Amino acid sequence: MSLVFAGIMSHGPGMRARADRADPAVRDPFFATLDRLRATLEESRPDAIIVIAAEHFANFFMNNMPAYGIGMAEDYEGPIEDPEWLKIERRRIPGNPDLSRRIIAKVMERVDVAYAEEWKFDHGIMVPLSFLTPRFDLPVIPANINCQGPPLTPLLRAYEFGRAIRAACDAVPERIALIGTGGISHWPATPNSGKINEEWDREFLSRWTRNDRDALTAYTDEETLRDAGQGGFEIRTLIAVAGACEGRSGEIWFCEPIPIFATSGFAGVMDVGQAAAAKAA
Repeated sequence: MSLVFAGIMSHGPGMRARADRADPAVRDPFFATLDRLRATLEESRPDAIIVIAAEHFANFFMNNMPAYGIGMAEDYEGPIEDPEWLKIERRRIPGNPDLSRRIIAKVMERVDVAYAEEWKFDHGIMVPLSFLTPRFDLPVIPANINCQGPPLTPLLRAYEFGRAIRAACDAVPERIALIGTGGISHWPATPNSGKINEEWDREFLSRWTRNDRDALTAYTDEETLRDAGQGGFEIRTLIAVAGACEGRSGEIWFCEPIPIFATSGFAGVMDVGQAAAAKAA
């Protein structure tokens, strides 16, 4: 069919693990926005959801670090973290290996990508799923971009990865939803944890809503590290969603710093295009 939904959201583990410690004046409207995002996703009636995330050395390490990876398992286990700490019950999440293989084969026509039949989800995927698919019953296709271990893929290549995913979605009969999840400015696991560069976040998201490829891919890693921390490298996942919706614009529904979550809480959607909307009707 085509891509029927495209959105982005933050995935900080504190969104579940420390939700009770967040300021309700900011937390409650943020969580209400995530409910709106879930409802919009459900209205698109997807057969599967591709989650573009940055996994945190849960499956890949420096002895084997692909720039891009896509899962093709029958099911996936998560979270890899302590469920009592993350406040998400450990479970198995359904996959769709046949659909995954067809998506991977099409993506490989444009971008070299690793693939895996075993994959354990960490908070980078489990937190978004807990808000967007709380019954954990929608088949998931995980897609990872290395945002942890340099050398990191260039931002323009992340955009191209998104374009390749879109071409793959348009080539299969299933209805596909896409969510990109990561952080904008944040300094996880450092003495600066909780620091947020609100001005930088809003400028990046402004570029994202315009889907300005040149502006989105103009950041250098040195600038990002300086202004947005090592967690800022996860903008690659959000840039990939923009690439999947090339030529279309987006909306940010919420963006506010939430220090106890160690990042801004944000959520937004990107127009997937008139062709997809017509097919969805």
